[in-house]
Amino acid sequence: MTLAIMQPYFMPYIGYWQLLAAADVFILYDNIQYTKKGWINRNRFLLNGGDSLFTVPVKKDSDFLNVVERKVADDFNRVKLINQFRANYRKAPCFETVFPLVTSIIRFEDRNLFEYIYHSIRLTAAFLQIRTPITISSTITMDHSLRGADKVIALCKAMGADAYINPIGGQELYSKTVFDSHGLALNFIKTRPVSYQQFGYNFVPNLSIIDVMMFNSKDAIQAMLDAYDLV
Repeated sequence: MTLAIMQPYFMPYIGYWQLLAAADVFILYDNIQYTKKGWINRNRFLLNGGDSLFTVPVKKDSDFLNVVERKVADDFNRVKLINQFRANYRKAPCFETVFPLVTSIIRFEDRNLFEYIYHSIRLTAAFLQIRTPITISSTITMDHSLRGADKVIALCKAMGADAYINPIGGQELYSKTVFDSHGLALNFIKTRPVSYQQFGYNFVPNLSIIDVMMFNSKDAIQAMLDAYDLV
């Protein structure tokens, strides 16, 4: 069984969904520290031929709280964000199909940050026809004080996995020799170049999956989900 583990990200780029689709089981961290300048509650969309950030604002609180302990800000203007997507993508070829999904994701009323993002991941995965089961990290019996590779290996063992896959950036963090010593195969997903038409602009890569869905049919996206190499 091949396992993948990731932080919860709000509408991340195509590589995240490739990892989710490639795994037999996907663990989503809820008991991991929230980072202000990471990608947990923000991403990028297309704006006038360039990229621009969109954000789910988070209520001010201790910097040491986990994602599951953080709250969506009281003043989060969901309608404003929905209108930004409408204005930016209303002429995209798949707008009529994708915009209802985007609207239902943004309108979700749970103010727990993890639950809000988890909801977005589940709905998007269903739309993309990704059926990989998702397990929440805090529900797994193990020593959750572990860090780094030790934590990943413990999660693999707790889930009965014999292989672990990670984005290519993890090559700097994880050693195949170390994983092999625990009876675990370790591979990294390297996304192949992905490009498509964005209103005739020069292509802006690695935008939110929303951008991918607005401009591509489900069949085209299925091909993108397979556009990677394992190294």
